[in-house]
Amino acid sequence: MSEVVAIIPARGGSKGIERKNLRRVGGIALVARAIVAAQRCTEVDRVVVSTDDTEIANVAREWGADVVQRPTDLAGDEASSESALLHALDVLEERRVDVGILAFLQATSPFIDPEALCEAVQLVRSRRRDTVFSAVETYGFLWSRGAGAAATAINHDASRRPRRQDREPHFLETGAFYVMRAKAFRAVGHRFFGSIGIAEVPARTAIEIDTHDELALARAMAPLLDAVAPIDVDAVVTDFDGVHTDDTVTVTEDGEEAVRVSRSDGMGTALLRRAGVPVLILSTEKNPVVSARAAKLQVEVRQGVDDKAASLRAWADAASIPLSRIAYLGNDVNDLGCLEIVGWPVAVCDAHPLVVASARAVLECGGGEGAVRELADLVLRARERTASIPHERTPS
Repeated sequence: MSEVVAIIPARGGSKGIERKNLRRVGGIALVARAIVAAQRCTEVDRVVVSTDDTEIANVAREWGADVVQRPTDLAGDEASSESALLHALDVLEERRVDVGILAFLQATSPFIDPEALCEAVQLVRSRRRDTVFSAVETYGFLWSRGAGAAATAINHDASRRPRRQDREPHFLETGAFYVMRAKAFRAVGHRFFGSIGIAEVPARTAIEIDTHDELALARAMAPLLDAVAPIDVDAVVTDFDGVHTDDTVTVTEDGEEAVRVSRSDGMGTALLRRAGVPVLILSTEKNPVVSARAAKLQVEVRQGVDDKAASLRAWADAASIPLSRIAYLGNDVNDLGCLEIVGWPVAVCDAHPLVVASARAVLECGGGEGAVRELADLVLRARERTASIPHERTPS
């Protein structure tokens, strides 16, 4: 039986932004965001990432996609997306995958609408259209530079300025996805052929990332657009100061330090331990207070750590837990290295702006005010949800 296959070309190189397809928006690598969007479309049977890069391939597999190794000569700046798609289709044919409908997704579009993608697939499946692309409606007046750089009207009569309600809209490609008949695409070698349809998507999802400014804009938009997902992980790692505490300290005249913690965090940690979820406290500071709190919570602690990311990697390797299956809760810039490597980077609500921008989830609680308990509840709720739905696993 033929399949609907989503193919995501994602090469390792990039002119505008180095390692662009691995840059994170909303705490998730761009290539992973495209994979998730395809997976959330119920019309898609298989998701494939075509790449020349080992790290991208590993991320793709972690998120549940198949991988096609893209030849170097098809991964340069001059190589077209069509060439990568045609190569991937050839490889899938060798693997005995019958691709009936091809959905071409671009990782540089971080807010792909799964519902619109499904509607596009349905249009092609029903044979009402041969190819369908994502676009936004626009009433913009377009101009070009003519002779001597003088402005020339393109889609309107410059001598007449009609009201919006008196104009017919145009449609602008977003670049997010293109859905087409695979056999016909292989015959013509181009994404537009036959009867062409438009899948309208919300304007807020239409950003494409090619510059650092666009990347910054997408990161700012992510907390507003991303749906809250269950935090389905196998381990929880937290910073100490500013997470278990409110980031303040009381110093006595003898130089002894005391901090304020939340009892609810203690209960949350206990519930995680009872559920078999390992918990680690990872702290840059070396302080008896940290040791005492970890002992009280009965969790492992590593403190006095200069390179927190390296320490986290070593701990995860020793515990045989993939980094993609770890939630890390932080609050300040020394947590950024850890937030960049885990599947679930999480921030307390009063975290540093750079931490908030790197997080996949921002909690409602602040440090020392129940943030650890809030995260624990989210993790346990996700595990209960997964256990209640046989064979379902939320990528993380």
